[in-house]
Order: sequence, then structure tokens, then C-alpha cells
Amino acid sequence: MSTQKSARRQAGTVEENALRLDTEKAEQIIDALNTDLADAYVLYHQLHKHHWNVSGAEFLELHRFLQEVYEDVEDAADAIAERLQALGGVPHASMTTLAENATVEPEDEDVYDIRTSLENDLEMMGDIIESTREHIQLAEGLGDYATGEMLRGQLETLEEHTHHVEHYLEDDTLVLESATN
Repeated sequence: MSTQKSARRQAGTVEENALRLDTEKAEQIIDALNTDLADAYVLYHQLHKHHWNVSGAEFLELHRFLQEVYEDVEDAADAIAERLQALGGVPHASMTTLAENATVEPEDEDVYDIRTSLENDLEMMGDIIESTREHIQLAEGLGDYATGEMLRGQLETLEEHTHHVEHYLEDDTLVLESATN
């Protein structure tokens, strides 16, 4: 543990930024981005859980797909935190703070069949898509077009992954049900 006696920057504070975005506007965007950051980490952990626990005939494909998605979510979270800092804010970093500020509800600790797991992911991804769209409008409405553009790119990636999850959940499959069902 560090022996540092005082914090260099206090969580929840907003400093002037070199980007010349008014501090009052930056505060609103920082709040939205900290929510996005918290939601991203909840999604990241849930996807990672499903990556660890997937089994069955489609194991390898789903295992790889889930890894791709959680890696993209982690990259997005990193970009959000860096943008937040550039705007003069302090990114949420502790697990407690992230959990408290997330607007999405994670799945519990139990392991579910992959269909249920993907349905839970689809629901969370949809909630994050809606929130991201609102935050793009907020940022651009406050004149922060760069944040809007960053979020737009993340939204496009998340929407693509969401569409793929939707395909995995279709009834059509080449895998035959076992005779015991």
C-alpha cells in the first residue's frame, strides 16, 4: 500500500481542461462517461464469466466470440476513461464505485446454460446501446463532438456484437437435441 498522505486528484472533481470545453459542460459529460465506464465493466465481467463457463457442441466458437466481445468492451472502457481524464475528470476505478454507478444489473454468480447467458448479455447490451445513444446526444449538444464521435464508434461495434448474439439465439441450429430431452 502506498504511503502517500494526500491525493493528487480527488475523485468526483473536475479540473479545467486543455480541450477548452467549459467546466460546467465537461462535468455533465464526465458524469455520463463515468456511467458508461461503470456499465462497460459490468458487461465486461459478465461476458468474461460466460466465456469461462460456456460448454457444449458450440463451445469453441462461442468461447472465441465472447472473448472478442469482452476485449472490445475493455478497449472501449479504456478509451472512455482516457477521454474522461482529458476532459478534466477522474475516472471511476474501484470495483465498489463502478458497481454503485452502473445502471445495468449483472447476472448473479450461478452458471446458466449458454442460451440464458446470451439472453442476459443481449438485454444488458441493449440497455447500454440506449444509454450510449443518449450520451452521444448529450455530448454533441454541449459541443463535445469528439466524445460523440468516440461513443459513436463504440456504439457501432457494440451494435454489431449485439446483432451477432441475436443470431446465436435463433431457433435454427445444426446441433441435434439429445435423445434424453
